[in-house]
Amino acid sequence: MDAVRVALLREVLAGTEWLGSTRRFAGALRGSVVSHGGGLLLVGTPAYEPWHLAAHLVDEAAWSGTPELAPTLVRHDARPSDPAHLAVGLGRLEAARRGETVLVVAPTTPAARLVERVSDARRAGATVLALGPGQGELPSMAHEVLAVPDGSELDLDTVQHLVSAAAGENALPTPRGRRRLRDRVARLAEHLTAPPPARW
Repeated sequence: MDAVRVALLREVLAGTEWLGSTRRFAGALRGSVVSHGGGLLLVGTPAYEPWHLAAHLVDEAAWSGTPELAPTLVRHDARPSDPAHLAVGLGRLEAARRGETVLVVAPTTPAARLVERVSDARRAGATVLALGPGQGELPSMAHEVLAVPDGSELDLDTVQHLVSAAAGENALPTPRGRRRLRDRVARLAEHLTAPPPARW
């Protein structure tokens, strides 16, 4: 989902609690990694690895000039023969320390094995954020939670797009008079699709 689509999605969601919730969660994420100089560990479940969020956070890190947002994807079935960026296993959570941030993304309540490792990381001083169903042990141990219950208006993938886009923002947008968001998005789209100026 590109920036224009995210902007249009935000317009559709105006007046709902999703915009404030995703920005608040993204602010907690950004604040945690920036204040500690990085160390973002992103983990899902054996059946749901948040590849897409990892890719978007890498992009947002580059575009916003905030390298701390680029995560390390922690995988349940990582093998030493995997490429380096895909070979980080759950043992990395055991090594998490103060100043690091663990972001857990799960569409369902995570298994006890993952919850134990995240709990160990928290005891070692890591900041824990949870994005998922909002039930079970994980939300009670997390420093910040964004609940996306099954059957809510938005699915987990859409919420991840909103969170990653908000995390990459340098500052929250300030209201500007009566100009509508649709007008601003249209001007941005025109600017992005316009041909380059002719050189004489």
